[in-house]
Amino acid sequence: MPGFKVEIEGSGKHCHVTRGALDILYGDGFELEIKKMLTQPGQFVTPQKVRIEGPKGSTELSIIGPCRKVNQVELSITDAFALGIHAPTRESGDVAGSAGCKIIGPKGEVVIDEGVIVAKRHLHLTPEDADKFGLVDKQIIRVRVEGERAMVFDEVVARVSPEYATYMHVDYDEINAAMLFPPNIYGVIVD
Repeated sequence: MPGFKVEIEGSGKHCHVTRGALDILYGDGFELEIKKMLTQPGQFVTPQKVRIEGPKGSTELSIIGPCRKVNQVELSITDAFALGIHAPTRESGDVAGSAGCKIIGPKGEVVIDEGVIVAKRHLHLTPEDADKFGLVDKQIIRVRVEGERAMVFDEVVARVSPEYATYMHVDYDEINAAMLFPPNIYGVIVD
C-alpha cells in the first residue's frame, strides 16, 4: 500500500438537496442544470445557489447534483465557525445527530435539524485501484504531501465503489494549510 501517488482535490462549501427540498427551494418540478461536471462520475456543480443561515450569519453555496436521498451541507471548519454552526466531522451521508441550518432558495426555504457537516478527509477509489493499492473500503490511511508546507493527512477514509473515480478530497482549509496548488496537487499513501 505505501508509495502510491494520488491526486488531491479541494472540495469547497456546497449543498446536496433532496427532490422534495429542491421543489420547495426552486419550485415544483425544477430540474438542476449542469454548470460543470466533477471528477466523480455523474456528479456536477450547478449554477443554482442557495443561502444557508446559521446563528451568526449566512453564506451562499452551490448545489451539487444530482438530487440526493438526504439534505446535506458541507462546510470547512472556518465556514462553520463563521456561521456559528457546530458541525461535526463526518463522512458524507452520515448526518444523524449533526448540526442543522436554514436553507433558502429563490422560491422558499427549508429548515434542516441535521445535515450540516465538515466532510472527513477521504480517498475515493475504484475497486481496481483499491486492489492495486492494497486498500479496502472504510480503511483509515495516511497520505503525505511534499512542498513548502509538507504534511501528513491522517485519518483519511478509503471509500471504494465502482461508482467512484480515484481522487482524494479535502476541504479548502486543508488545501491552503498544505499549499496544495498546481503543480503540487499529489500525495503519497504512507500507510
